[in-house]
Amino acid sequence: MPSKNASGADNQQERLDWWIAGFTDGEGTFSVSINRNSTTSSGFQVFPEFVITQGEKSLKALERIQRRFACGKIYVNRRRDNHNENLYRFVVRAIPDLREKIIPFFSRNGLKTAKANDFKYFCKVIELMVAKKHLEKSGFQKILGLSSKMNRKQSRILNDYMSESKNR
Repeated sequence: MPSKNASGADNQQERLDWWIAGFTDGEGTFSVSINRNSTTSSGFQVFPEFVITQGEKSLKALERIQRRFACGKIYVNRRRDNHNENLYRFVVRAIPDLREKIIPFFSRNGLKTAKANDFKYFCKVIELMVAKKHLEKSGFQKILGLSSKMNRKQSRILNDYMSESKNR
């Protein structure tokens, strides 16, 4: 709901923020991947990221979002299929940026779709990582459980980890 006494600039910022929240509801993702990594003590690495994907024709929208957050990078995914335009991804991976910019933004500008649940789990994972709990077995297992609620594809990694833990 717009502020009644908002100045023009404040009101414009508020509208931009609502637009970004709605855009994210439709085109964004909060994800936590668990990847194998032999250099870590657990053999796995926690990889949280916030991503918005768009076709090349909407690259300017991603650039506007990147300017608003003042972080992240835009990557091109070159298409080699029957589509005529490349895909672009605005990606934020740095834990400080996720914690200090992305999470506060979406806490203020709530999501309206099922992504609100993913965001809730995402926030818990970031909290655990900031507290370095991902480096402990119990914290890592908690993150596995949270990420499996967000990313159904992670169930294979969860099963692998549980199997390997039993064999240790």
